[in-house]
Amino acid sequence: MKPMDGLRISTDPADVDMDVVHGFLSAHAYWCIGIPRELVEKGVANSLCFSAWLDGRQVGFARVIGDRATFGYLADVFVLPEYRGRGISKALVAAAMAHPDTVGLRRIMLATRDAHSLYAGFGFKSPARPESLMEIHRPGLYQREPGGA
Repeated sequence: MKPMDGLRISTDPADVDMDVVHGFLSAHAYWCIGIPRELVEKGVANSLCFSAWLDGRQVGFARVIGDRATFGYLADVFVLPEYRGRGISKALVAAAMAHPDTVGLRRIMLATRDAHSLYAGFGFKSPARPESLMEIHRPGLYQREPGGA
């Protein structure tokens, strides 16, 4: 699918609409519901970001976290619900995978609950040796306990 007319993917940090990015991540992204704005701002500042713009508005986002030399982690990929089904997520991932700071990386990883087919189209697959991977996973970290501070 070719990118839609008028779609612009930007890596300029000034093009990140933090209201859109934080608004979506904190309220709709299953992986970080409730994330504080300060953490989103810090993550964006320390990542290679890709902002999808259409009709004068940011409609999607993705970022690559890593050292820009050997390793990257593709994260926070989203398209606003009213703009889905138009190839925007594919354009975002394509831009991320074609960026000069990612094409030479030895390993790029991601985690997804429901978009395996999107990422498989870019060469992502299950780890060849999952037994070699470990993680610390803290689901619900940003959600407050009922009655908590």
